[in-house]
Amino acid sequence: MVAFSEFESKQLLANHGVEVSRDKLAQSAEEAVEAAAEIGGPVAVKLCGPSLSHKSERGLVRLGLDTPEGVHSAAEDLLALVTEEDGEVALLVSEMVGGHRELIAGVVHTEQFGAALMLGLGGVLAEAVGEAVFRLLPVSEADCRDMIDDLDFSALLAPLRGEPAVNRDALVATLMGLAQAGCEDGIEAIDVNPLVVRDGRPVAVDGLVVMSSP
Repeated sequence: MVAFSEFESKQLLANHGVEVSRDKLAQSAEEAVEAAAEIGGPVAVKLCGPSLSHKSERGLVRLGLDTPEGVHSAAEDLLALVTEEDGEVALLVSEMVGGHRELIAGVVHTEQFGAALMLGLGGVLAEAVGEAVFRLLPVSEADCRDMIDDLDFSALLAPLRGEPAVNRDALVATLMGLAQAGCEDGIEAIDVNPLVVRDGRPVAVDGLVVMSSP
């Protein structure tokens, strides 16, 4: 198995029509500050590399940075945490995507049935709640709409806390993009968590694509 970095994973997904957060790679704290200025607004800074699929568990993410000094300090702190086992890494500067609702989506492979598209409740509640629906690939837009309707928490897709209802057409387009990516040769798994709903539209804030071979 070979994993893409978060940056590479999100680039692949974007090529299939999935909306992703605005990201820039940096090799130094100074470059991270420049990237944050180009993106604008509060940003997140993370260590990024093919071997870093569990960044939060290792404390390799800094959120809500809104000053050059804060970005510079966070970048230096993160670079100091790099180990030899991490291999080649960079700093990933990303826009902060705000929204009260987080989903998880992706593609999983099973020995018995092959590849399947998945949609569920995301963020920190993903493992605790375990609410998800699946459809075997390939899928149609009608299949994706059925997935959305089958969710037990579909009420969360209605207007919530001043935010508009989830744009179901946009969510269907995201699912179709993931399904298309999942059908590419060599793709073993795709994990997008969280898929944050911003102004009614889902945005991939983090993503991981795993290949079966290099």
